Amino acid sequence: MTTRAEQRKQTESRILTAARELFGEHGFDRTTVRMVATRAGSDPGLVMRYFGSKEQLFAQAAAIPTDGTIEGTPDEIATHLTAALAGKLADEPVTALAALRAMFTHPEAADEVRKAMTAQQRQIAGQLPGDDALVRSGVIGALTLGLVISRHLVKLDGLDVPTEQLTAIAGPLIEELVTGSRPVE
Repeated sequence: MTTRAEQRKQTESRILTAARELFGEHGFDRTTVRMVATRAGSDPGLVMRYFGSKEQLFAQAAAIPTDGTIEGTPDEIATHLTAALAGKLADEPVTALAALRAMFTHPEAADEVRKAMTAQQRQIAGQLPGDDALVRSGVIGALTLGLVISRHLVKLDGLDVPTEQLTAIAGPLIEELVTGSRPVE
């Protein structure tokens, strides 16, 4: 038998899943609480009770999951970042895409995305060698963001290849950016 606490967690989870999907499909402005409740098999009043407002629901649904704390040698960091990119390219990151779509029309979403990405960029830069570590970390973030958007949202030609093919090209770029070294020609 399911307890009330378990039922509440299941309902919240269904609502968040529905919200991520709908914010990703329609953006913040065109997604209604009623749409979210219907997709979640719930009631709009329950959505409001659990999340307070559409804005608060959006903030939780569109929170960008980070890659966690990234530590180690430059080679280990490059390997971790390349693996994280592969994961984002292999499986469409519904939560991240919902946030990215919404950030173009909703200023609060843009602030949340920027804060999450900046925190990770600075954390990585703090471990990289060289005076330009923050710049290089920013380029890694832009490369990752650009590839994810281009593959999953824009669907650019050439990016519909197997993930391994993309990471075979992007991986060495990430490694060069992490180490700060440039191959001698």
